Amino acid sequence: MAWYAIATYEQGGVTRPALVLDKVLYDLAEVNQAGDNLLAATGVVSVTALLAAWEQQSGAVAQLAAAVPALSAAGRIRPLDAKAYRLAVPFTPGRIFATASNFYDHAAEMGTELAPRSESSPYCFMKAETSVTATDTNVVMPRDTEKLDWEVELGVIIGRRCKDVSVADAYDMIAGYTVFNDISARDLNRRSDYPFKHDWFRGKSFDTFGPMGPWFVPRDCIREPQKLRMQLQVNGDMMQDGTGEAMIFNIAEQIAYLSSILTLQPGDMIATGTPDGVGMGRGVYLKPGDEMIASIEAIGSIRNTVVAAA
Repeated sequence: MAWYAIATYEQGGVTRPALVLDKVLYDLAEVNQAGDNLLAATGVVSVTALLAAWEQQSGAVAQLAAAVPALSAAGRIRPLDAKAYRLAVPFTPGRIFATASNFYDHAAEMGTELAPRSESSPYCFMKAETSVTATDTNVVMPRDTEKLDWEVELGVIIGRRCKDVSVADAYDMIAGYTVFNDISARDLNRRSDYPFKHDWFRGKSFDTFGPMGPWFVPRDCIREPQKLRMQLQVNGDMMQDGTGEAMIFNIAEQIAYLSSILTLQPGDMIATGTPDGVGMGRGVYLKPGDEMIASIEAIGSIRNTVVAAA
């Protein structure tokens, strides 16, 4: 299938969904109208609403994306003026599940001792969905952290309600993929006032600690997501550069594990782990004014700047 993506853009204080071809945006409602209203009305209201019915509507979205070149050539639709809109968060995840220490090299740089893979399972935690922020927005550094860090991750978006999914069937549950930057306050991830030594919820759930985007790419547009190259730069310097092939537990295994515990819903997202090269492993941390660019092959890039809390 030819590449396309689904974005949310903001113009005049209003957010709308769009189809993306060759990094050019087309308003989804306009494309749907020109394409004989293949999508149900709720599908053009928001990407969040579209994902809620992804199993029923994904085929219509693919047909509309395939029709865009002909519709544009015939003058029936026009691309959006890139100077007149800004990209918003593609959608608001229902829940964000994050998989910790899922790359051997990253675990090593963090000093994490792992049990043999045959004796373990994915270690997942939840990150607040209110942490998400769009590309070209600011990441706000809390006053009480001195160790702000980055983590580029492949975001896997669930497209079907599912429980107890097998590894063999796991990819059928995926709607698509996005870029996610799991911002972490490393010094707030640890606690000394309780017998529980880690607090990943506190260290990772501040507002703006989840840059994501720039859009999401449907599953069928990416043949081998496990092989995608993941990179993150800080102020132009490459910090992370790896592929999903180095995951300890692959995408399908993570979906199977989570769905063995709870029912996954359309619009849930799994942040599937980060390769080595994070700030803590280097002894270098983010400061106000730093610019991060997180990129994943076949998806795109997001750019965010760190600012101090007001």
